[in-house]
Amino acid sequence: MTEHTPVDGANFIGGEWAPAASGATFVSVNPADPAEVIGTFPDSAAEDVHAAVDALTKGASDWAGTAPERRARVLEAAAAELESHASQLIEEMVREEGKTRAEATMEVGRTPMNLRFYAAEAVRSGGTTYPAASGSLVYTVREPVGCVGAITPWNFPLNIPSRKIGPALAAGNTVLFKPSEVTPLMGQRLVEALLAGGLPVEAIALVQGGGSSGAAVAADERVDAVTFTGSTDVGHAIHRQVGPQRRVQLEMGGKNPTVVLGDADIEMAAATVVKGAFGLSGQACTGTSRLIVVDEIHDALVDAIVERVAKLVVGAGLNGDVSMGPLASAAQLEKYRGYVASGLAEGAVLRTPEPESDHRTGYFARPVVFTEATPDMRIVHEEIFGPVLAVQRARDHAEAIYLANATRFGMSAAIITRDLQRAMEFAHASQTGLVKINQPTTGMAMNAPFGGYKASSTQTFKEQAGPSMMQFYQSEKTIYLTPTS
Repeated sequence: MTEHTPVDGANFIGGEWAPAASGATFVSVNPADPAEVIGTFPDSAAEDVHAAVDALTKGASDWAGTAPERRARVLEAAAAELESHASQLIEEMVREEGKTRAEATMEVGRTPMNLRFYAAEAVRSGGTTYPAASGSLVYTVREPVGCVGAITPWNFPLNIPSRKIGPALAAGNTVLFKPSEVTPLMGQRLVEALLAGGLPVEAIALVQGGGSSGAAVAADERVDAVTFTGSTDVGHAIHRQVGPQRRVQLEMGGKNPTVVLGDADIEMAAATVVKGAFGLSGQACTGTSRLIVVDEIHDALVDAIVERVAKLVVGAGLNGDVSMGPLASAAQLEKYRGYVASGLAEGAVLRTPEPESDHRTGYFARPVVFTEATPDMRIVHEEIFGPVLAVQRARDHAEAIYLANATRFGMSAAIITRDLQRAMEFAHASQTGLVKINQPTTGMAMNAPFGGYKASSTQTFKEQAGPSMMQFYQSEKTIYLTPTS
């Protein structure tokens, strides 16, 4: 690896880069080499959040009154700024989050595309006119909701924030951005790009820190809408804090199944499952964590998957031959180890080498495949967010659908089959917001709606795209007009 100089991070509040009011800090480290410090960042508290909201409230009317064309130009300029620093961002993302270079390159490339997509929405959003009595006019206008709190995870530290901040700014809202404490540098870099693109300083605030600062964002009643991506437990806590008078958009956990039917091509199915389960080191809310296979091809498919898993190279993401980077934090590594131990204790059969054979420094985790998994096992019904695949047997297509739906989550599901009728039956029966046919459960189009069912989402406003995407960030007002002489 090249030499790295630690970053002195800061909050951005009221147009100034500043430390936390308390002076408290935390350190971000490289998950491939925890001895390497990425930077030191403010460990903010409610006091910092309140100061940020104070500043955003004062600047709200100015940004809301900015012409939509100018809002669009700011987002387009920020996209160009990110592209001009792509090489730096890729290396920083690999060091901070643990992705492979290929995964970071994809995310750094997609984020500017997101901002340009939402820039177009700034000039596209409009109201509607309705039939009315003669001489009268009834019409609607869309206005910004006010201050939007964006609380984002570490697994896509540029992409997901851009999908929240982009439409919020396009609609004329101010934004209070609280990135994950695991990836604070990426959060700071995104704000820097927006400011370099011409975003007025009164339109955005950045508050770094742990869970208490995120809770303070949700608790401040002057934050008119909260959009969150992360765990289901934290999402439920935010929902309780926001209450009925303010808006909330939650994208939470998943326990995503891939169903493989007997007519599937074994090698194609194995490649698809391995990509969905172990890409991003298994740290995706849409990642494949359950594999449901009909009896007739179960053994052959498991053998093919295990063979492919054995060829995966786990290591530091900046190394060219690596196919899977480390887990993002020490906490994620301990969680992974706990679920592996649970799978063994509950009677699942480990088909891959014992993960504890990897004794390198860093948060490295070997991909794990368990067979003979049953619905009562924790590895089947709890979200792991790591490279653990639980394989279940099904007698037939009907049982496979039943098992796929036997979870409180409903983010993503996939089926692999040559039978189009069965594929469509699965798609309509699946209790998930996303269904993939002959594709991994991961990987979503930027211009399509994103969101889950059941405990994976609030199921109110879709994220990313679709006809309802901008509605979360706008209030609709109906106006009745009758001219008088």
